[in-house]
Amino acid sequence: MSTPRQSAHVTDRRTLIADTAIGLVAATGLRGLTHRAVDGAAGLPAGSTSYYFRTRTALIGACYQRLADLDLGDLDLGDLDGESPSAPPVPDREAAAVALAGLLHRWLTVGRERQLARFELSLEAARNPALEADFLRAGQGPRARAAGILAALGSDRPEEAAELLVAWTDGLLYDRLAGALARSRVAPDPAELASVARQMIDAALAHGG
Repeated sequence: MSTPRQSAHVTDRRTLIADTAIGLVAATGLRGLTHRAVDGAAGLPAGSTSYYFRTRTALIGACYQRLADLDLGDLDLGDLDGESPSAPPVPDREAAAVALAGLLHRWLTVGRERQLARFELSLEAARNPALEADFLRAGQGPRARAAGILAALGSDRPEEAAELLVAWTDGLLYDRLAGALARSRVAPDPAELASVARQMIDAALAHGG
């Protein structure tokens, strides 16, 4: 039986490997994602990555889950659902729009590399049926959080509204990070993002109202 310290060590090592793999994908694309490359970039002994994730498919699945966990962590930091001790239990549209704009700004700036890796890795799930279950499971958390927020804002069909909001958010991120005009755009403007966020939330609520 493993001890708590051993379990924490395994968790830390798996997290390190997933984080390193995500960084490699952001920097080099999927062509650079190998067990040996992760070992080297993470400063681990040769064979470490393959010990924890025997196949490339398992390694990519770990990346999906880690990306989802990080995105959910950002949602908590953004207090998008208004559940901090000092906030009202039910958010209003303006507070939700400001929080969403803050998340978009974060993902377009300090979280840029992570989002690029997420888009790169998502394409692999479309090509590899063995990854579908991991990809679906990782995507359920953010969608469930969005549905909860939209339900609190008054949506009668929050799951449908959440699908739209997530799709629009992903579309905006992709356009700003990898679209044809991505390199020529000026730095993300918080005020512009707040305006866009208001429109997305209003439209999602109108659809699911």
